[in-house]
Amino acid sequence: MPLISWVTPADVSEGGLLVPSLHYCRNQWDWCPPLIVADMGYLAAAAKQQCRERWRVAVLTKLRSDMKLVAPYVSWDQAACKQGEPLNWLGYDDRAGEHWFGVGTEPELCRSCWESSCCPKQFAHQPREHETLLGRLPLASPLAQQVLRQVRPWIEPTQSFEKNQLGLNAMFFNSLRFTWMMSILADAAVLLRARALLDRSPPRQLLAGLMPFQLSLELSVETNKPIPATPNGKLEKH
Repeated sequence: MPLISWVTPADVSEGGLLVPSLHYCRNQWDWCPPLIVADMGYLAAAAKQQCRERWRVAVLTKLRSDMKLVAPYVSWDQAACKQGEPLNWLGYDDRAGEHWFGVGTEPELCRSCWESSCCPKQFAHQPREHETLLGRLPLASPLAQQVLRQVRPWIEPTQSFEKNQLGLNAMFFNSLRFTWMMSILADAAVLLRARALLDRSPPRQLLAGLMPFQLSLELSVETNKPIPATPNGKLEKH
């Protein structure tokens, strides 16, 4: 469901609408989404820093191919120490404003590393070192990788689906005022549909009370002993 809709001329960058949107959310509902997944139009570091420092909001975008990596990153989704040992994200220290990375439970290179005796095996990095790689939520964290790989690809198909249903993909608006009116109508249609889906009672099956249900039993069974069976030859519970 749309929370905020902006109507601007075509030459206005969409990245400039991020901070005003969060400002509107805070003023209207005293709430901001803790995590925002965006495309490359919202890559600007200044906007991400403002969202992180002012509202504690993490803005996730992918890394542009021509952008340089900073420590401890060796790729956009992998952190490592200077000797090459992979590092896991341990969490964010809100008081100190630092991300902590550390070696895993079974390190591969630490046993043969010449700095192993004096290495702390945990390293701190501040978000401002790179707002995209580190920021409020670093790209090396499991949550960031899952969101970018599984949630982010849904956005464009969802928008295309809405445009096709409302017929907006076949329209061209050359008037900003007319575009504003059409956006209000489009938002109203989406909100009314969401309201109808939420208010609609779930379908009731007339024979639900007569239908049997079966649950699987999670039992540890030894392979060399026979499994006790019911008369119909199945291990089941009704």
